[in-house]
Amino acid sequence: MAFESLGEKLNGIFKKLRGQGKLSENDVKTAMREIKLALLEADVNFKVVRDFIKTTTERAVGEQVLESLTPAQQVIKIVHEELKSLMGGENAKISVSPAPPTVVMLCGLQGAGKTTHCAKLANMYKKQNRRPLMVAADVYRPAAIKQLQVLGTQLDIPVFAPGDGMRPEDIAKAAVAHAKANGNDFVFLDTAGRLHVDEELMDELRTIKAEVKPTEILLVIDAMTGQDAVNAASAFDEALGIDGVILTKTDGDTRGGAALSVRAVTGKPIKFAGTGEKLSDIEPFHPDRMASRILGMGDVLTLIEKAQESFDAKKAAEMERKMRSRGFDLNDFLEQLAQVKNMGGIETLMSGMGMSAADISKADPDGKQFARTEAIVLSMTKKERSDPSIINSSRKKRIAAGSGQKVEDVNRLLRQFEQMNKMIKRMSGQMKGGKLKGGRFRGLGGMRGTGFPF
Repeated sequence: MAFESLGEKLNGIFKKLRGQGKLSENDVKTAMREIKLALLEADVNFKVVRDFIKTTTERAVGEQVLESLTPAQQVIKIVHEELKSLMGGENAKISVSPAPPTVVMLCGLQGAGKTTHCAKLANMYKKQNRRPLMVAADVYRPAAIKQLQVLGTQLDIPVFAPGDGMRPEDIAKAAVAHAKANGNDFVFLDTAGRLHVDEELMDELRTIKAEVKPTEILLVIDAMTGQDAVNAASAFDEALGIDGVILTKTDGDTRGGAALSVRAVTGKPIKFAGTGEKLSDIEPFHPDRMASRILGMGDVLTLIEKAQESFDAKKAAEMERKMRSRGFDLNDFLEQLAQVKNMGGIETLMSGMGMSAADISKADPDGKQFARTEAIVLSMTKKERSDPSIINSSRKKRIAAGSGQKVEDVNRLLRQFEQMNKMIKRMSGQMKGGKLKGGRFRGLGGMRGTGFPF
């Protein structure tokens, strides 16, 4: 996961601060030196680190912090606020043209993920009831046009492909005219990249920009390339004047330097983050949420948004009715497993609730607990899933054999399910419209601490 190593180091530093109780100015400065090293090891730009440490230290050694009842928590709060500020403060959205279509030009180095993220962005806006058009303006990379067409077919989004001998700027210009004629309100231009920044590439992009005057120019950069990503961002911004960044591969084992440096170096916001291989794996970049992830505080808001995306209102109403009348059975549980899968799986759920990589590994050492749990439930008959109380010793042996698990695994699942069912029955009287009293979202995130094996 992104920022895992940096997050672990920062949390180790904060743990030492908490253990000291009252802090001196020297304690804070020692911690800041350690934070400085952690950021540099994460490949954050040196000048960015220097300014960050200077600002954070000045705030953290103030009398108001050191004399407070919980100085360590105050220092952590300041680090969180400064990380958030470093990455831009607030989520920056794509500007929508008052005269459709809104033209979004994607650029970047070869291999950064432009074509895939062109499709991801178009898919995101299609879900918002927009009518996107994708444009294959990369005429150099083998199979680039075909790749975009295949993605368009998968997503049921139209793709404007070039005719023989068309230049990229002509393709872009014809695509915008096509969009106007066919009612497409968003146009996403997939342009060519190179293995390095060169003048030929920049000239081509400048020509496209001059021809279609894009509403936004978004630079696609690979989060795993560290300082190279920052250098590329500076070069593209100087040549084109970019409006923002899409940071890809944030689900990989990246050190985080690109995300923490790009905004500070270029002054341009990160607008989106690619979070996985699926075409739905893209999300708006929220600096405050990313700062929380880095500091191990979780990202419950994004988790809730993912839950709501996969949320079926009719099924939810039926689930609530069932829970009020007879409780929660293992058939319902299978539906909840499907919802967790749609949200990105067990790792996404647990990390969103603020659990560390070590916690996740402890709960699911080999990454297969989810599949094992599902196998056990699917090995039961419909009657057994509806009424687990009928599952006796012989049935448990059959279920264990059918799922490839041990009888004790079946017993553990049934015990945990019974605990969860009791808790749901207590909660069901407080439910109204998908929420609990106090405004908390009703969903699997509220089950934390039950020991249930998601």
